[in-house]
Amino acid sequence: MKASNRFIAFDPIYAHPLPPGHRFPMLKYELIPEQLLYEGIITEEALVSPASCPTELVLKTHDADYVQKLLEQTLSAKEQRHIGFPQSEALTKREFIITQGTIDCARHALQHGVALNVAGGTHHAFADRGEGFCLLNDVAVAANVLLEEGTIKQAIVIDLDVHQGNGTAKLFEHNPKVFTFSMHGRHNYPFHKEQSDLDVPLEDGTTTDAYLELLAKHLPLLLEKAQPDFAFFISGVDILETDKFGKLKVSKAGCRERDRMVFSTLKKAGIPCAVSMGGGYSPDIRDIVEAHCNTFKEAFSIY
Repeated sequence: MKASNRFIAFDPIYAHPLPPGHRFPMLKYELIPEQLLYEGIITEEALVSPASCPTELVLKTHDADYVQKLLEQTLSAKEQRHIGFPQSEALTKREFIITQGTIDCARHALQHGVALNVAGGTHHAFADRGEGFCLLNDVAVAANVLLEEGTIKQAIVIDLDVHQGNGTAKLFEHNPKVFTFSMHGRHNYPFHKEQSDLDVPLEDGTTTDAYLELLAKHLPLLLEKAQPDFAFFISGVDILETDKFGKLKVSKAGCRERDRMVFSTLKKAGIPCAVSMGGGYSPDIRDIVEAHCNTFKEAFSIY
């Protein structure tokens, strides 16, 4: 991919301030673009700040009552606990900007093959509620917007975060135009799983070789079954053996090979791809940032 065509959705609002000791590694959103710039993978021109997603586009996916609660800061204490972040105007604004970032990435990918959002992959958000650090389901909103416009006809969601994309599965359970695929920890959050079009549950301690073998087996079959003209890829790095919550034994090199496998399979099939980063909770932030940056490197080398 030519450097001039590289597109990364990013805004400083992504790195939202949290209470001291909070377990979510917000710092990664600052460090990923900094590292890509430092290594010369991108120039400043590649970083594009999204606008706020218009409410009417969010309402194509999320219930009006829930969206109103987000906008008016009227989530209950219980609802906030399920999400995992204290509500604020800034947090809501952040979510709307991240969601627009994924829409922008999808539009760019249609023209140039691939585009990546530094955040997003908020796959635990349902129509009527948020949970698991997810308020709005950015991939679902983007898919619905592009499908309604007619710019795409059949989408696939390739969700390789270690946690099942339960919100995405539920949102599209009756929509044949979006095929949901989730490869995730069987015994990991969320403990009640929804039903994706294809779920591949992984046992605790799944090794790099076993992980890649499963993915290599399923990717071609997926494309054959779903016949997509567009892909959304959630590239969580919580599959790493260093992750606090992942329970898998996938190496950093294995995680990078996973990304290479996804991008090369999609590119060979002529399918454009919008990428959202998903989760990552390794204790050393450098492990998270390096693994995420590898996703960008593989995307730009293959497309």
